[in-house]
Amino acid sequence: VQLQASGGGVVQAGGSLRLSCSPSGRTDLWNFMGWFRQAPGKERKFVAAINWRGDRKVFADTVKGRFTISRNNTIKTTAYLQMHSLKPEDTAVYYCAVDYGGSYDTVRNSYQYDVWGQGTQVTVSS
Repeated sequence: VQLQASGGGVVQAGGSLRLSCSPSGRTDLWNFMGWFRQAPGKERKFVAAINWRGDRKVFADTVKGRFTISRNNTIKTTAYLQMHSLKPEDTAVYYCAVDYGGSYDTVRNSYQYDVWGQGTQVTVSS
């Protein structure tokens, strides 16, 4: 299976972007889809996650209230990270990842995820 992340770009502070992530090569539903980000010289950090039914969502404190996460109800393996009120500190490469049997309790941990996408760059200018 491969993950295709898209939607990154350059935006001014206060703007919005929507990232999408679509797995290919495997038809069964993932358990959780997570988004992580990595700024230059920093470690990869958890941003948000959603379960396959779309009724459990988790956000990092740094993005809570500004970012939302959702799943496509038609193409159920596709999910989105909608980012509003973007700040320069949101600048990073954003990665999506899926797991096929992990726990809600550890959804913030990168080791839970089985497959990772290639990343998409988000740059927020001040």
